[in-house]
Amino acid sequence: MATSSNSFSEDSSISTASIQCPKCKGMMAQGFIIDFHGSKFSRVSNWVEGAPGKPTWFGTTIPAPAEKCFPVGTFRCSVCGFLESYARPEFAAK
Repeated sequence: MATSSNSFSEDSSISTASIQCPKCKGMMAQGFIIDFHGSKFSRVSNWVEGAPGKPTWFGTTIPAPAEKCFPVGTFRCSVCGFLESYARPEFAAK
């Protein structure tokens, strides 16, 4: 995925970065996309390296070790609604 010139660099903290929308130049707000698991529980989406494992009744198996799984943080433009997502360790639930 290509990022805009206003997006964060590898050296900066994404949680404090002020990101400008690459589409309309509006301000981007940090958030996340929910993966639902049951009627009362949800979790943050994760990016997993490699192909998905064999599906089961409970979902897809994860073939990668934990160090190859990264929580996904998503930024939403307050003007046009454009979404831009990044998979980085600092997006883990606290």
